[in-house]
Amino acid sequence: MPHLSAVVAATLSDSSDRVFGVMGNGNAYFVDALHEHGIEYSAMRHEAGAVSAADAYHRISGRLGVATVTYGAGFTNTVTALQEAQMAATPMVLVAGDAPNSGSRPYDTDQSAIAAALSVQTFRVSSVHDAQRVVHEAVATALSTLQPVVLAIPHDISTSSAEWVPELPSAGATRPENGDSSSDTGLVPSVALDVASKVLAAAKRPLILAGRGARLSGAGPALGTLAAGLGALTCTTLLAQGLFPDMSADLGIAGGFGQELALQTMAQADVVLVAGARLNGFTLNMGQLIGLEATVIQIDILEGSRHPRADIFIHGDVGTVATMIEEALNGLGGVRAAQWRQSVGDVSTDAYQHRADVSEFGADGLLDPRALAKTIGELLPEDRVLLQDLGNFSEWMPTCARLSGPGRTAMLGSAFQSIGLGLAGVVGAAAAAPESTIVLATGDGGLLMALADMESVVRESTSSVIIVFNDAAYGAEIHQYGNYGLRVEPMLIPDVDFASLGASLGAQVATVRELSDLQALRDWNLRGGTGTLILDCKVSPEIVSPVLGEVAKGLERPAVTV
Repeated sequence: MPHLSAVVAATLSDSSDRVFGVMGNGNAYFVDALHEHGIEYSAMRHEAGAVSAADAYHRISGRLGVATVTYGAGFTNTVTALQEAQMAATPMVLVAGDAPNSGSRPYDTDQSAIAAALSVQTFRVSSVHDAQRVVHEAVATALSTLQPVVLAIPHDISTSSAEWVPELPSAGATRPENGDSSSDTGLVPSVALDVASKVLAAAKRPLILAGRGARLSGAGPALGTLAAGLGALTCTTLLAQGLFPDMSADLGIAGGFGQELALQTMAQADVVLVAGARLNGFTLNMGQLIGLEATVIQIDILEGSRHPRADIFIHGDVGTVATMIEEALNGLGGVRAAQWRQSVGDVSTDAYQHRADVSEFGADGLLDPRALAKTIGELLPEDRVLLQDLGNFSEWMPTCARLSGPGRTAMLGSAFQSIGLGLAGVVGAAAAAPESTIVLATGDGGLLMALADMESVVRESTSSVIIVFNDAAYGAEIHQYGNYGLRVEPMLIPDVDFASLGASLGAQVATVRELSDLQALRDWNLRGGTGTLILDCKVSPEIVSPVLGEVAKGLERPAVTV
């Protein structure tokens, strides 16, 4: 009979072909069994990196993410990345060693309680008889709730002989709504659908805002048809950029990553249909995106995602609901398309989609990050995936460089407002899109925090470019709290030579002090764009991103007591 860890691996193979992890005493036998069951294993160097890699793998592929760590310190090291996955609604199974059934040891901790504090559910394989059932239940829960779960293996039974029943059905591998909009038809409340259809039919300036949920649903064509019939303009969140088929009516990215004229136009809408977007503060442009008098209709697969700004909420799959609204509008008869789209005209022009050119250097003589991002965007391979870490630099690539379509961008850390999760995500994205170049935009502070997995990236990625926006500071803190008059010394970072660090780990590297130094990126492309290229870009700390500027405006100046 197979041992319990092998049964867990075999059962998971029905739902995943890739696991990211750090091996230790608590999961050694599970990791060893993966290869036998056709599961590829990517060895990471930090447990937070294992979870971030699995998170990025899902965000780019749509498939279930799976990570594995040992018990105790191995588990507690995952906490920040696990909370990010939970807040970002990433279906994931974290296979973790756990305390023995016979009782905790001095170095054990209450892992279930820690997970519960993160709103993450734990499934414990309590005996050798229930391994398959528990694994299937964990996978099904992750996929149905769009949340990470912990699958705990007690140490004292991890190698015990266990039952194996080959004919048990699998729980699947992808989110239920990913490419399958038929399964959730019954979720749509008819009253809300009827009211929403009538409101849209009467709209004079309708706007459709699509988010990640619309992309995962494959709802682009249905929403495009609906927009054309309504005469609506369209826009997306960053993660759904390029979703709509008619770019002449698409205002681009909503919120902080959007362009000024496009944002002003969005704010004129009288009815906004929000399709699969959570409407966080960045998407809402700090509350300025949607006019106070506008009616907001929100569609989401998760009933708990209703935003306070939504006047009408429809619980269901975005693609299904969009088709049903189109059918309802046809049934109303005599619905004429609003003239707004026609009066505004083609919005794919530079006036709506691009910011003005900037000079190469800031006033301090260091590179202007906007000019840098634009030039890098022109030199990168066409087939690319963009990962974003979090920081003052986060706006430059999405707004200054051309993106490559829906599902090709992920922001790791934005849900939990954490820096340092992007680097390990390159490994997950590389596994999800092995034919593409994976591009990471990160800051010097975040990269230093994640440095352990730079080796993982060099080893695991076939083609990757790491852009370090190196301003020798925690830029976000400088531009917020430095403006309050706080001492900036704790916010500064000595100028780190990331090129030397990367070269020591086998990466191709270049230090970029002026745009001509990007010849290294051109040469890398000419050599086939293989391996990892690290660009240590010395940028001006004086350039403030508009997104961060809006955040700073919204912060109340704290009282200082002596």
